[in-house]
Amino acid sequence: MSSTTPSGPPLEGFRAALGALRSAQKTSKGVSLYSRYVNRPLGRVLAAAAHRVGLTPNLVTLASAACSFAGIAAVALVRPSWGLGVAVWGALVVGFALDSADGQLARLRGGGSPAGEWLDHVVDCAKIVAVHAAVLVSFHRFGELPGEGWLLVPLGFQMVAVLVFFGGLLTDKLRPGGGRARAARPPSTWRAVALLPVDYGVFCVLFLLLGGPELFRAAYAVLFGCYALFLVAFGGKWFRELSAPSRA
Repeated sequence: MSSTTPSGPPLEGFRAALGALRSAQKTSKGVSLYSRYVNRPLGRVLAAAAHRVGLTPNLVTLASAACSFAGIAAVALVRPSWGLGVAVWGALVVGFALDSADGQLARLRGGGSPAGEWLDHVVDCAKIVAVHAAVLVSFHRFGELPGEGWLLVPLGFQMVAVLVFFGGLLTDKLRPGGGRARAARPPSTWRAVALLPVDYGVFCVLFLLLGGPELFRAAYAVLFGCYALFLVAFGGKWFRELSAPSRA
């Protein structure tokens, strides 16, 4: 057995890890209600289980990628149905929870590594690009579209989603103090609600509508609009923050 695997009764070790994780959470500032009350708690349970069996954070990241890309591949390869929608949603939700679990596991083990953070972000970026590419393939292969213009929607959504991800990530890296100063203020509930339309967990729920092509297209387009508005609003905010003179 690996030396990193905790000893003792399995349930006792799991509970100890879960208790330690509860006191080692990142700030909830800038996090939507879904991530705060659904994804992070689910990720905490998965992180405790991974710790109990001796998995490393990088292995959890790869498990997240496997779940996510299985669901994404199904979108592109299988004709849409209500059953497929449930399966895709389940795969994406578990993948998203494991994406939270890898960071929590790293903190439980005493901190992550630059290589682990790099792997996590590369998988996240690949997932964002791939999921909209899969929707485009599904539209082309299986969708009886009202017009070919609908094929441009996944391309636009893909571009906006990548810019939101990269813009927010780069802003945190370039902001003086790496964003640590923001954690001093308590998280805002209204902001957590406002962020729901651009939370990846909410995006995953969209795939439950795969069995109703018109309904799925409409909801997909609405979320695209939310992401575009978010990019405009927060892109300007991020630029102003980084343009402001740094203060001691």
